[in-house]
Order: sequence, then structure tokens, then C-alpha cells
Amino acid sequence: MTHIQGGHPTVVIVGSGFSGLCAAIKLKSAGIDDFVILEKDADVGGTWRDNTYPGAACDVPSVLYSYSFRQNPDWTRHFPSWDELHAYLRQVVDVYELGPHLRFGIEVEEMRFDETSCAWTVSTAAGESIRTRFVVNATGVLSKPVVPEISGLETFDGKAFHSAQWDHDHDFTGRHVAVIGTGASAVQFVPHLAEQAEKLYVFQRSPHWVTPRGDAEIPERRRRLYRRMPLVQRLRRWATYWEFETLARGFLGHPKVVEGYRQRAMAFLKDSVPDEALRDALTPDYAPGCKRRLVSDDWFPALQRSNVELVTSGLREITADSVVASDGSSHRVDTIVFGTGFAATDFLAPMKVFGRDGVEISDAWKDGAATKLGISASAFPNFFMMLGPNTALGHNSMVFMIEAQTRYIVGAIKHARAKGIRALELRPEVQASAYRKTQRLMKKTVWVSGGCRSWYQSADGRIDTLWPATTVSYWWQTKRFRPGDYRIAGGTRTNRSAG
Repeated sequence: MTHIQGGHPTVVIVGSGFSGLCAAIKLKSAGIDDFVILEKDADVGGTWRDNTYPGAACDVPSVLYSYSFRQNPDWTRHFPSWDELHAYLRQVVDVYELGPHLRFGIEVEEMRFDETSCAWTVSTAAGESIRTRFVVNATGVLSKPVVPEISGLETFDGKAFHSAQWDHDHDFTGRHVAVIGTGASAVQFVPHLAEQAEKLYVFQRSPHWVTPRGDAEIPERRRRLYRRMPLVQRLRRWATYWEFETLARGFLGHPKVVEGYRQRAMAFLKDSVPDEALRDALTPDYAPGCKRRLVSDDWFPALQRSNVELVTSGLREITADSVVASDGSSHRVDTIVFGTGFAATDFLAPMKVFGRDGVEISDAWKDGAATKLGISASAFPNFFMMLGPNTALGHNSMVFMIEAQTRYIVGAIKHARAKGIRALELRPEVQASAYRKTQRLMKKTVWVSGGCRSWYQSADGRIDTLWPATTVSYWWQTKRFRPGDYRIAGGTRTNRSAG
């Protein structure tokens, strides 16, 4: 059995993106210092370490995309690029002295709860086993790139890769390139490829609603003001938060908000694309918000370049040197870039997580990923999730949700330690009630009624990804840990200070 930092850690955090680092910081501030952060790669950062494609940037304003307790006055742009975000997270590690808690190159394959000892055994790909009292899973929802199954892909002789696995050694100059997918990543990298490739084919399954990005450099004088007067930045942060929060009303079933957004998006499309045929091809036939809303200033101009062709008839197959559309048209290419998103509905996969009575979490969720607030699941004592089921957003900053979840999780761990409780397990009836309420609220949202298929949905059409209410509601429900929602598993310990 592996000993870490002189013994088994009380808490194992899996993942070192925004979620994992936030959990670590708040555990330290609560006086819980015996934890370890396991990271499968060689650096922190999660999404902002992995997505380094040209143009990769946040689509939430920088003033909102930082920890509330560690504002960054030095953002250079309104929408920060991936490297600025990555640098911010590295800075956070230094400021909060998280280095000694980090272990890199550790890929978790399995986590198993033992009912006798009320401890988790975390098993790694290298054959290592780590025993711990609590697990905080912070692997995120945008960590598993998806490449669709397309007939003939294995026969392609050229270069093919996913946008989250960008090949920076590949020169696009003079190339004939196919981009599969037109989502949030593609709208950022396609304009850059359009400037390099000789020919660029963009394969669109369905168009998205797009509004102006409005990105701009943040002047040095404003950055100096933020450094000298942090309250000014905090006020701007809250003003931006409430501006974004109003969008929730549209997603949650208020038709006037949806219609207002539709009109703005249509006006932007009409002003940007004078060609009527292309404009029709770029006009969605579903309600705004049903799919992830996109912001871009250069997406429409890129699609109107003479070397760019939008293909809307779907995909049939890939040959050794071509991508064949559903209408039979063949497009010769030497490079394929997949902007096809992530397996957001797989949650913890490919990890195996075995709870009480040996139940595996994917089996427990076969009829729906039922949880309490996306944080706890019945039959999985002392196991907590960050950005778990039904906590993703379509309108505001996920960092807000991350901080709310962290507050709840740290509260649970503090409660268990203070009361000498060996294990806390969510009551099944609490989970069932919470899931019913979530799905009842979901039926009223544009994600269900908007008339589209999206990555939000599982194969059977169920939505276990998004939060069907306001973030204010989520904040209120996670404001404090509620012991009454949990039952004590395995009794209590006499040594209350122990992990």
C-alpha cells in the first residue's frame, strides 16, 4: 500500500483543473491539510491545459472566469485565451502552496469503497493503490474528446485529429482541410485555418445561434485600476454575473427572453451574411438556447472566404483521400480536424467507481444519473463530485458553480470529522426526490422543448447534464451542508480528529 506524505491521505482529489484546485484551496483553509491531488497529465489546468488549438479562449468574460476569492486584475482581454487561463491556474497553485499536494502522471482507473473500513481504495493505471477516507472527483465534463464513428475513417491516409488534441507540428499552409463539426471549438479555430488552408470544407450537421463576441483588449489603465482598487473589479464582476443570469429566464421557459435573443441573433446574421442561400443554411430551425449558444465576431466572415465551403448535407463516409457527403459529393482533403466536442454524458467514464455492495456507478445510473445537486449519490459514501450530473450551465460561469459545490463538499467533510462519522451516505429517498424535481423542472426548459438534439442529451433523450434553474437557486441549495439528507454508514469513530 502506498504511503503519501507520511500516511494515507484523508482526501483524494482526482483532477487539477478549476474544480480540483478550488477544492484543494478550500480544504486547506478549513484546516484539512492531509489531501493529495492526482493528475493524469504532467501539469495542472484541465480544459485550459488540453485545448490549445488556434483561437482557443473562454466564451465567458474574464471578469467572471476566476475564483471570487482570487480575482485576476491582469487579464489582457475581455475573453481570456487558453494560455492566460492556464497561467492563472499555475499562479493559483503557487499562491496557495498546492505543489506538495500534487502528483502528476497518475491516471485513476478504479475507485472502490470498502464497507468494513469505510475507506476508498483508489487504483491507478500504474498498479498503485491509495487508501483514503474521502474522494472528490474533479475530472470535469470536457475531458473526454469524442470522434464520431464514420465509415472508412480508418482508411484515411492524411492527418486527422480532434481539436482537443491539436497537432501543432502540422502545417496547414496550402492544405485541403475538412472540419467536422461547427460547435464552440470550431467557431474559434475555423477562422484561423481559413487564413492558412488552400481549401477548407466545413461540415455542418446543424447551424447554431451566434451573437457578437465583442472581444477587446483590456487597457492597461483599467488593469492598474483593478490592481489598486479590487472592489471596482468585484463590482464589475457582479454586474456581469447578473447580466448573464437574466439569460436563464429564457432557457427556463420565458418566451419573451428567447424571442429577444432570436431577434438579436437573426439581426447579426443578416448584417454579417448578405448571401441569402448561405444565410438560410446558417439559420437554425430550433429555439435559441436549445444548443449551446455561440459568440463570435469572425465565424461568419470566415465562412464567406473564397477558399471556404460550407457543406450542409451531412456525412456518408471517409475514403483514403476524401470526405464524402450524404448527397454523394466527394471532397478531396489531406487533413481532417474534428470539432465534435466531448463525451459530456459519460461523466466518470472510463473510470470505474464501485460503491456500497459493489454497485458500479454507471450501472446505478443506467436509468438516469440521479444525485443530490450533482455532488452526492446514494450507495457511494464519502464520494463527492465536482461538475457532476445536472450542474452544467448554458448561460453563466461554471466557476460560480464550482465554488458553490466546494463550499458544500468541504462542509460535509468538516461535519464528518467533527462528529467522528466514518462515512456519510446520501439517503436514497432524498436522491429520488431531488432527481424527480430536477427532471420535472427540465421539462419546462428550452433544452427539452426547443426542438433540437444536442450534446446535453443522452442517447435516450434524457438531459442529465444541465442545471434546470438559476445559479442563485443552486447557490442557495449548496449554501450549507445538510446532515439530515445523509445517513451514517459504518458507525462513528472515537478519534474525531482522524481522517
